[in-house]
Amino acid sequence: MIGRDLIATCWTSAGNAGPLIGDEVSTFPLRERIETAARLGWEGFGIVHADLLRAKETTGLGEVRRMLDDSGMRHVEVEFLGDWWTTGERRQRADRQRAELFEAAAVLGAATIKAGTEIDGEITDLPAFLDAFDQVASEAGAVGTRIALEPLPMSAVRTLEAGIEIVETVANPHGGLAVDVWHVHRGGTSYANMRRLLPLGRIFQVELDDARPDLVGSLWDDTINERLLPGAGIFDVPAFVRTLVEIGWNGPWGVEIISSAHRALPLEQALADARHAALAMIDAAAAA
Repeated sequence: MIGRDLIATCWTSAGNAGPLIGDEVSTFPLRERIETAARLGWEGFGIVHADLLRAKETTGLGEVRRMLDDSGMRHVEVEFLGDWWTTGERRQRADRQRAELFEAAAVLGAATIKAGTEIDGEITDLPAFLDAFDQVASEAGAVGTRIALEPLPMSAVRTLEAGIEIVETVANPHGGLAVDVWHVHRGGTSYANMRRLLPLGRIFQVELDDARPDLVGSLWDDTINERLLPGAGIFDVPAFVRTLVEIGWNGPWGVEIISSAHRALPLEQALADARHAALAMIDAAAAA
C-alpha cells in the first residue's frame, strides 16, 4: 500500500512569495495557512526561514508549535539552508541562519531541514565541501533534526547522482537527500537510475510537482515561476511515486508548487488544488 500523507511544503501555501522573491515572507498569516491546510486534510506543513523569523519576532516559535499540534500536523519541515560550505562573511551570515533554523527545528519538532548549494556555482574544493556537509549534518543531529540536501540542475550539485555520491561519501546518518521529481527530471536522471542508485536510508524528503515540455526562461525561472500541479505536465509522476515505493519509501509526500499562477490563487484554492492533484497521482501509482 502507498502512503497518502501529504506535506504542504512552504511555497505551496505562501501566497505571493517565492524563493529569492522579495523578502520571501508569505502574504498569508501563518495561523491561517496551518489551519486551512489542516481543514483540507493535509498531514504535514513546511515553513521557510523568513516566515520562521517573522513568527519568532511576533507570536513566538512556541505558539507556532501549538498551532501545528492543535491542527494535528504529523510532519513538519523547515528550510532553506544555504552557504553552509562557504567562508568569510557569507559563512558568518549562513551560520546565523543555521542557528535560527536549528532552533526552529528543535522547537517545532521538524524532522528535516532542506539545504542546497550555489545557483550556477561549482564545487571548487570537494574535500572542504564534504567536510562542511558532514559538520552541518552532525550539528543537525545534535538538535534532533537532519539535513536534506537538494540537488538542483542549476546548482553546484546538478543531478541526483551527484547528490547520492556526496551523501554516500560523507556517510553521516543525519545527512540525506531531498528528491523532487522536477529536479530529477530536469537534471536528466532516469527513474531506472534512481531505482538502481538511490539508497532508501538517504531519502529524507520526496516532493511532487510537474512541468511543461520546454523551459520557460532559464532553469531557475522555470522552477520558481512555471511549475504545474502533479499530473498537469510531462512528468510521469505515478511512475516516480512507484519507483520510490519500490525502493522502500513509505514516508510522506511533499507537494511543492512554485509558480506565478499558483501564487495568485486564494489560499484555500491553492491548497485544495495541490492536494487533489497529488492524491490523484498517488492513486494512479497504486492502481498501476
